Amino acid sequence: MVIFLRRTAVIIGAGPAGLTAAYELLLQTDIVPVIYEKTGDIGGISKTVAYKGNRIDIGGHRFFSKSDRVMDWWTRVLPVQAQASALSGVHIQYQNQTRDLAGVQTSDTDSDEVMLVRRRLSRIYFLKTLFAYPISLSVDTLRKLGVFRTIAIGVSYFRSLLFPIRPETHLEAFFINRFGRVLYRLFFKDYTEKVWGLACTQIDASWGAQRIKGLSIKAALRHAWKKIRGVGSDLRQKETETSLIEQFLYPKLGPGQLWEVVARQIQEKGGILHLNCDITRLFWEGNRIVSVQVQDQTTGGWERVDADFVFSTMPIRELVAGFFPELEPEVLSLAQGLLYRDFVTVGVLLDRQKVPPEFKSMLDNWIYIQERDVKVGRLQIFNNWSPFMVADPNTLWVGMEYFCNEGDAFWALSDTEIREVAYHELVQIGFSTIDAILDGTVLRMPKAYPAYFGESYPRMTEITDRLDRIENLFLIGRNGMHRYNNQDHSMLTAMAAVENIRDGVTTKQNLWQINVEQEYHESK
Repeated sequence: MVIFLRRTAVIIGAGPAGLTAAYELLLQTDIVPVIYEKTGDIGGISKTVAYKGNRIDIGGHRFFSKSDRVMDWWTRVLPVQAQASALSGVHIQYQNQTRDLAGVQTSDTDSDEVMLVRRRLSRIYFLKTLFAYPISLSVDTLRKLGVFRTIAIGVSYFRSLLFPIRPETHLEAFFINRFGRVLYRLFFKDYTEKVWGLACTQIDASWGAQRIKGLSIKAALRHAWKKIRGVGSDLRQKETETSLIEQFLYPKLGPGQLWEVVARQIQEKGGILHLNCDITRLFWEGNRIVSVQVQDQTTGGWERVDADFVFSTMPIRELVAGFFPELEPEVLSLAQGLLYRDFVTVGVLLDRQKVPPEFKSMLDNWIYIQERDVKVGRLQIFNNWSPFMVADPNTLWVGMEYFCNEGDAFWALSDTEIREVAYHELVQIGFSTIDAILDGTVLRMPKAYPAYFGESYPRMTEITDRLDRIENLFLIGRNGMHRYNNQDHSMLTAMAAVENIRDGVTTKQNLWQINVEQEYHESK
């Protein structure tokens, strides 16, 4: 058994939440963080994978938050590249004043360890054409929809205002109440059902409340009016709905770069990081975890490690299964019933000179594929996130995203078969020709999305309330809380947990309030 002389915190997972917890512990306490990461990678779902000189972002991660604390945290780790042409004329709102880059750390060097400021462009591919995303009521959009669809959208929307669906218990009701039934069927239904593999009537409405919050036709109209008036151009965009932001920070070499730098700084400050190490048992007595069993994924060996505190970002289903002695049968059964949605990214390298001209010139970060006749759900163009993600500027580096369940027919395909599906679909939707495809790679991400459906989900609080009674256990992050958090929300849960320990606060309710309200909660 490994015994530390100083108080230690075992941190399960080296994603945004786990690394933030370790970093904050070192800044605010005398507790030594010991991180155990099951894989060989840093960053969790926010990692960046290198392939033959090209870099892949798993899922697409914009560095934007309504929390000043998170924005400042990020830019202390990777300062903004002040000389980037994208910064021309950019102002940010900071401490109630508008200043020229006054609220973020900036760098005038050519270092790779910097943030870039990027313009956001996302569109929907539907009816064999591209529409602005989020949906805008522009002349271009209305022209593409046609007169009859536009009239139907308007009538449907006003009907939803007069006769909203109550109670709003499922995701279909959430969308219809904000956009009307016609717009929901046109632009939301098929893509959402690709993501989850279920009808929107089977998904809890709380997913919409967390992911798109205040987005609606009214919000889109307000945003369009602000643009006409020239309001809302600051980088922090605190008054802008998250789905409507138009610029964001992005690490020069992808999101994983930031978390790799954080991991390095944690070790420099005295924290301990173990990769390829899985927590397989949590030994508890009374209301405290006393130690954990760690298995080395490389050698197969294991050891038992004492713990004063435990921060868990591992899936709740796996966490509960690891308790010894076992938790109550009802809790164990409920946890085993929690569901997840898995994710496959296919990186496709294209010869820029051979792709169709309209695709070659696209500036999109990502494109939502609403068409029913292809399985791909979203495309990323990594060149447009950062030109440094691509080894050769004469190539286009595209990520094709597929949503599936671990073990289903698509997941079970070989990498070669999945690549062939992706190549065929990229040609089918007209974004490439077969002779433009140079290379490809397949990346699988299990348990990427905690599911808001299944028999256990409505009883989530029974599981989390039981786990919260373990005094020295803190659930943080996306899978740790079974909540579809963005990385800034995950960071805020870690920060709040560390402050609870520092201040001797025994309740954990403040962790669960993060990403519940319209505004992001910030520590005072």
